[in-house]
Amino acid sequence: MFLKYLLLALFGIAFGHVEGVVVYYLRLATGITHVNSNKVVLSEIPDKLKSIEITREAATIIMLVAISLIASSSWLERFMIFLWCFAFWDLAYYGSLYLTSRWPRSLKEMDVLFLIPRPWIAPVGIPIFVSSFTIIIIGMLLVSGAFLFM
Repeated sequence: MFLKYLLLALFGIAFGHVEGVVVYYLRLATGITHVNSNKVVLSEIPDKLKSIEITREAATIIMLVAISLIASSSWLERFMIFLWCFAFWDLAYYGSLYLTSRWPRSLKEMDVLFLIPRPWIAPVGIPIFVSSFTIIIIGMLLVSGAFLFM
C-alpha cells in the first residue's frame, strides 16, 4: 500500500507541476507578467481564454477522479486517493508557480482557486494549509493501518 500511495503522490506532484507551468505560459502568452495576484490576472485575461481555462479545470478534476477510480475498488479509498492526489497536485502547482515566476510571494497573496462554477478567490495560504493538512491526516491513517479494512 505504501508504494501505491507513493506513486499516487508522484502523479499528483507531476500533474501539479504541469498545471503550474501551463499557468506560467498563459501569463507569458498574454503578457500578464507584471501582477502579483491571480485575482488581477483574471480581470486581464480575455473571455475566450477564461472559457478555455474552465475546460482545463474540468479536465483536471476528471483526471483526478479517473486515477482514483483506477487505483481502488473501495469507494472510501477512492475518495481518500482523490484527496491525496489533489493535495499533492495543489502543493506542486503553487511550488511550480513559485519556481517559475516567484509567485506567490506570501501566503497572503490572493488567488483564483477555481473558476467552476464561478471564481473562488482566497489567499494562497488557505489551499496550502488544507492540502498540507490532508496529506498529514491521510498519511497518519496509512501509517496507523486504518486503511486495512479497504
